Amino acid sequence: MVGSALSKLVEQGKVVADSRVDLARSVIGVAVRAGGPRPDISSVDALRRTLLSAKSIAYSDSASGVYISSELFQRLGIANEVSGKSRMIRAEPVGLVVARGEAEIGFQQISELKPIAGIDLLGPLPSEVQKVTIFSAGIVVGAEEPDAGKALIAFLASPAATKAIVDSGLEPITAATTEKKQAISFTFTPRSADLSQKQRQSLIVRTQGPSRTLIPELRHDH
Repeated sequence: MVGSALSKLVEQGKVVADSRVDLARSVIGVAVRAGGPRPDISSVDALRRTLLSAKSIAYSDSASGVYISSELFQRLGIANEVSGKSRMIRAEPVGLVVARGEAEIGFQQISELKPIAGIDLLGPLPSEVQKVTIFSAGIVVGAEEPDAGKALIAFLASPAATKAIVDSGLEPITAATTEKKQAISFTFTPRSADLSQKQRQSLIVRTQGPSRTLIPELRHDH
């Protein structure tokens, strides 16, 4: 279930706190009718232009749709321009509406769009404006077979389940991925020739993304 909802169950004492495991990330995607034009959504500016030129826009009645209507359009600065041509789709996958040609552009989580025939998935929203939902699992307090539940969760969090998760349109969060993200190495490198060897230091924090250089404050005592 959605991680935030599971957290509330933990707070209510309905789920064992230390049993929670994050299993997958779900991101919002953009779809158009199959065989039609494929507008550019590769950057924030391209997405803005695509939405301004679209004749109609559809989004779901779930959390992703609330984000689209209440945050994304405002962040793009186009809320007023698209208000008259965008609508929330209730009790039906957005992809079906797009496939019938009733909306030119459709937004929903990729895992919801992927199974729908008759649409082309343009891809996820640009990372700068993406909304990620975490799906998690946990053991219910008082469960009759907690060990079996733990075994199932362990399997779903393992590399063995990765292909099935990816095929469903989700991004797996395996133990190996988590460990890699948490691992941080520190390297000291010289910064400037006019400083002493001790002072010529900058801290490079290496993560999965680009390295960031943190330069400590240097004080000279005279």
